[in-house]
Amino acid sequence: MFDMIATIFWLIIKASWLMLPAYIANPTAVVFGGGTPIDLGKKWKDGRRIFGDGKTFRGLLGGTVCGVILGFIQMKFNSLHLLGNFTIMSIITLSFGALLGDMTKSFFKRRLGYERGAKFPLVDQLDFVVGAWILTYAFDPVWFRNNFIADPWIMLTVILFTPLLHRLTNIVGYYARLKKEPW
Repeated sequence: MFDMIATIFWLIIKASWLMLPAYIANPTAVVFGGGTPIDLGKKWKDGRRIFGDGKTFRGLLGGTVCGVILGFIQMKFNSLHLLGNFTIMSIITLSFGALLGDMTKSFFKRRLGYERGAKFPLVDQLDFVVGAWILTYAFDPVWFRNNFIADPWIMLTVILFTPLLHRLTNIVGYYARLKKEPW
C-alpha cells in the first residue's frame, strides 16, 4: 500500500513540475489582465464577441512571461534531472500554449452561446493543458515525447490532477477578488 501511495505522490510531483510553466501562466494572466481585449471588441460573424473582455493583451503577455520566468528558474535549479529537463522552447510553448488553449476555449464558448464566466465543466479545467501540449508537441516534439508520451502515467496524472488544482486556484482567485466566479 505504501508503494502505491509513494508512486501516486511521485507522479503528482513530476506531472506538476513538468506542467508548472503552464500552471503558472494560466492564473497569472488573470492577475495581469485588464486593458485592451485581444479581439479589440470585435464580433464574429455570428454577432457574438470573438473572445470577450476576459482575454487581453496584458494578460496574454503577463501570463506568458510569468510562465517563462518560472521555467527558467526550473531549468536553473533542476540539477538532479529527476523531474525532467526543460528546453527553452518547451518553456515558451507550455506557457504561451496554455493561454492559447484558454483563448480557443473562449472562442468556442462564445460560438455555443456561453457568456463570459459561465461554467463549461472539464473544458474550463483542461483547455490550457491541451493548448500547452499541442503547441509544445508542434514546436518541441522530442521534449514532449520524452516527458509525456514516454510515460503515459504522467499524462493521465495531469488530466486527473489538473481539474482539482484548477478548482482550488479559482477559489483562491475568487476570494482574492481577482475572479468574478469561483470556478
